[in-house]
Amino acid sequence: MFIWVLALLVFCGFLWNYKRQLKIANITDKYIFITGCDTGFGNLAARTFDKKGFHVIAACLTESKSTALKAETSERLHTVLLDVTDPENVKRTAQWVKNQVGEKGLWGLINNAGVLGVLAPTDWLTVEDYREPIEVNLFGLINVTLNLLPLVKKARGRVINVSSVGGRLALGGGGYTPSKYAVEGFNDSLRRDMKAFGVHVSCIEPGLFKTGLSDPVKVTEKKLAIWKQLSPDIKQQYGEGYIEKSLDKLKGTNSFVNMDLSLVVECMDHALTSLFPKTHYAAGRDAKTFWIPLSHMPAVLQDFLLLKQKAELANPKAV
Repeated sequence: MFIWVLALLVFCGFLWNYKRQLKIANITDKYIFITGCDTGFGNLAARTFDKKGFHVIAACLTESKSTALKAETSERLHTVLLDVTDPENVKRTAQWVKNQVGEKGLWGLINNAGVLGVLAPTDWLTVEDYREPIEVNLFGLINVTLNLLPLVKKARGRVINVSSVGGRLALGGGGYTPSKYAVEGFNDSLRRDMKAFGVHVSCIEPGLFKTGLSDPVKVTEKKLAIWKQLSPDIKQQYGEGYIEKSLDKLKGTNSFVNMDLSLVVECMDHALTSLFPKTHYAAGRDAKTFWIPLSHMPAVLQDFLLLKQKAELANPKAV
């Protein structure tokens, strides 16, 4: 009996692996739109999918990055300047994309644009400190999706939303984590709403990657700027050396940081080209072995492990 059960499991594993390898045809006829192509995941994705033969429309925030990307790619790739927080800019861009793709529609929409914002303890912040990451990462993503969704439905294509392990676990204070939690919710509702139209919706959850988004120098500068404006009471509670101590703690997480950005682009590729795309992709060794599993654990264990990475306060009772 055991042999038959084992044989069935092996056969199911073979079928599952075979199913994952089945790909779509006629890539060279398909258009995809990617936001946040100035640097990082979006830039690498635009160059990768251009080489594969897709008609790539790469949205950049700056003229200089747009020009540089165009110089490195084929004539199939088109760039467009897009600020996802500007509703009129998004609307004009969607109309331009509609004119480009015509009756073919849009096979793939990759919502990759994002910002980190300020990372600091919650009681250091004002509501304004939350606004930028929520405007870009959430409302920008939703607005781009709503404006381009009719073109994706026409092609019975794919929507790929780049979230984060920060959409599963609150790794620090600030607007980044709330924005990514909300992206996860939007992604799930969109996926269920689009099933009837033959549109697949996937969510990619990268772990910690070395990109311009997570530049430690910029992160520290923003935190120091906030620190200088804090009240004497809060400074007394945390202590003058708090930022330095927290930076020392972060050095211990360097082994978690992924250097290979192609791990995320490979997830995008599978979500775009597989006949059976996954609903969620964990990208990076840390995401697969630590962050995502931890997100399913009891809160007491999550708090214990995450609080070990925080610096000790000088005098938390000085309230």
